Amino acid sequence: MKVSTKWLNDYVKVDDLAVEELAEKIERTAVEVDETYRLEEGLKKIVVGKTLEVVKHPDSDHLNICQVDVGEDEPIQIICGAPNIAANQKVIVALSGARIAGNVKIKRGKMRGQVSNGMICALQEIGFSESVVPKEYADGIYVLPESAVPGEPVYNYLGMDEDIIDVDVTPNRGDMLSMRGVARDVAAVYGRELTLPMGTVNEDDGLHIEDYLSVKADKELAPAYKLRVIDNVTVKPSPMWLQKRLWNAGVRPINNVVDVTNYILMDYGQPLHAFDYNKINSKELVVRLAEQGEKITTLDDQERELQSGDIVITNGKDPIALAGVMGGANTEVDDNTTTVVLESAMFDSSSIRKTSRRENLHSEASMRFEREINRGTIEEALDYAANLIAKLGDGKVATGIAQEQDIDVQDTTVEISLEKINNVLGTDLSVSDVTDIFERLGFKVEENAGEFVVNVPPFRWDISIPADLIEEVARIYGYDNIPATLPVGPTTPGHYTYEQQVIRNTRAILEASGLTQAISYGLTTKVKAERFAFEPAMKSTELDFPMSSDHTTVRMNLISGLLDDVSYNKARKVENVALYEQGRVFFRDEDSERPREVEHVAAAMTGLIEDATWHDKKRPVDFYVIKGIVQNLLDKVGVGSRVVYTATAEHEEMHPGRTANIYIDGEFIGFVGEVHPTLAKEYNLDRVYVFELDLQKVMELSKDPEVYEPVSKFPAIKRDIALLVAEDIQNSDIIKTIKENGGANLASVNIFDVYAGEKIDLGFKSLAYTLTFENKERTLTDDEVNKAFDKVVNKLQENYKAVIR
Repeated sequence: MKVSTKWLNDYVKVDDLAVEELAEKIERTAVEVDETYRLEEGLKKIVVGKTLEVVKHPDSDHLNICQVDVGEDEPIQIICGAPNIAANQKVIVALSGARIAGNVKIKRGKMRGQVSNGMICALQEIGFSESVVPKEYADGIYVLPESAVPGEPVYNYLGMDEDIIDVDVTPNRGDMLSMRGVARDVAAVYGRELTLPMGTVNEDDGLHIEDYLSVKADKELAPAYKLRVIDNVTVKPSPMWLQKRLWNAGVRPINNVVDVTNYILMDYGQPLHAFDYNKINSKELVVRLAEQGEKITTLDDQERELQSGDIVITNGKDPIALAGVMGGANTEVDDNTTTVVLESAMFDSSSIRKTSRRENLHSEASMRFEREINRGTIEEALDYAANLIAKLGDGKVATGIAQEQDIDVQDTTVEISLEKINNVLGTDLSVSDVTDIFERLGFKVEENAGEFVVNVPPFRWDISIPADLIEEVARIYGYDNIPATLPVGPTTPGHYTYEQQVIRNTRAILEASGLTQAISYGLTTKVKAERFAFEPAMKSTELDFPMSSDHTTVRMNLISGLLDDVSYNKARKVENVALYEQGRVFFRDEDSERPREVEHVAAAMTGLIEDATWHDKKRPVDFYVIKGIVQNLLDKVGVGSRVVYTATAEHEEMHPGRTANIYIDGEFIGFVGEVHPTLAKEYNLDRVYVFELDLQKVMELSKDPEVYEPVSKFPAIKRDIALLVAEDIQNSDIIKTIKENGGANLASVNIFDVYAGEKIDLGFKSLAYTLTFENKERTLTDDEVNKAFDKVVNKLQENYKAVIR
């Protein structure tokens, strides 16, 4: 909501306040302020000019040579290429030496051999947003009103000398989506007089609303639905004062009818809509729910297929507006309109919210209806707008209002005690202090022995319980005036739960391994959510009203989000990426409505793990790098000694020959490997290696005891063995066999060579291991070691038909 201090000053005196002070006060007491600005800041030497003569440039088919009166003794010559330039126009002129938007300096120069002593400007060139420039001037220069005086600065004519405060209104303060709402709050904060003119209407006794149309509205859909008719209207551009107010509020001026509806929207916060009566083709307007599959073309020229929950305005048969969101193109007010039907209503906020989100159609009207509106000014805003349209369009307002029912507008009564207020805020306010605050807010208050009965008018529909009143007292009194106190009483030391500690340790271990934490969206697409399946037959959980098509389903894995992050980095020339994420995934069983939340941890790596240096070669990420990170993590959390990796091809998103499932005590806890090349290509990535673990299961597993072992005083004996085995034999199985048959003195087994190729039969591979034997209490003899070693050899030959090389 863009608040012009000049407009605000019409209601409450603020012209004696610096805009920075006023903005800071609003931010401290009400809502956040995004920025303050004045369009004329940074501009200079931009004046009104009058084109005296415009002739075609002899050496160009689109340039014109203009003689322009800028209030000096002699006209100046300016070359202009705008398609709408003509003689006898009042225009915006940037003189030689001027500064326009973007701090661009205008210099005297030549264009195709002709001298140009300045520039005739479009609104965009002096800082106006494209979205507020009137369409007739969007591709050319802006023509000022005839009353503009050549040579005078343009800033006042265009409203560029007004300070603008851009406030970010929170959902609970919908009352501040209007100039009057902001004025009420500013008046309360500063304790100043508030002057709000009442909207009135002058009706023509010769015209009667009953002769034009009637209304049929469902009270549940539209608790209030009111219409007025303005006849004999001439549609034309709005006067300059109205255009200035609109574009300073961030709204594009269109014509005098539509501009009035937008002006009242910004002033009262009451959405209005204008229909061309002659296009309705009916004498009855019906407010109803749309029929499934019914269609309407809205004012943005988009055809929309409606659902049964959408509220529509119809002519008794066909939809002519999507209620509370946007009007229909079939009844749009245009230059040929002579009779206007003006709508002011209150619609069911829940229905409006659902429709605007599903259609991705967030208009100024829907934003206000979603937050609800002031019930007390629905008719007043209608009267004010009808009267203004009649005045600006030389029309006449028919007597009466078309409506089926009226809304009962009552104050909200809330009771609270002075003691409660002071106890909550820690203040020592008196009855008079609190009474003064309530009265400044415009509330009616009665007090008896410290008990307040407060009647809250409908313009503050967000207040309904005592806590709301306490908040109002706090912010008007001043949060910085509330005393600061330290808590008293015994304190207890805080500590992490076991699960919190494991999660934090997991993050620290992965970061120590060189990975960087990423935080991905918990919502993704249905396809991405169902990839990298962890649990079979799990159902996805989809949102009824997602914000966008990319965030429709809660995630069932972390890898999809990490791949998005890796792809984002790769697209920005970051080749070496190592990311991890720890977070929750959501699994829903077939017979459950709600998903289970499960802690997971995952990582994704691509590129190099080490860059080339003068001493070492570059080292790309591969399966064994990321497997080593997984093993280190599991070792550090106390379950690494029981891990088993098993090659698998069951994950269709993973490379079938470079992926392993991870088991502990026979229970599946995750997988590690390379992403399938087809999927990597979808993300525009080369080789990507990932892992994902069920951290919840890891936390629930029993941990390996940490036992101190002193360094042995006795020497160790090592034996090497090389085996020729079938290529489908897994290293983990061989190591398990060696450990089971190596005896009590076998301290460790390590693989140090893998070979397949020349001099090895097809379908076989050579594996070489070092076996270390050690006794902590004595020196081993060769006979003891040889006996254990021979047992290992015999078992390997028996189990795997191994050939000892």
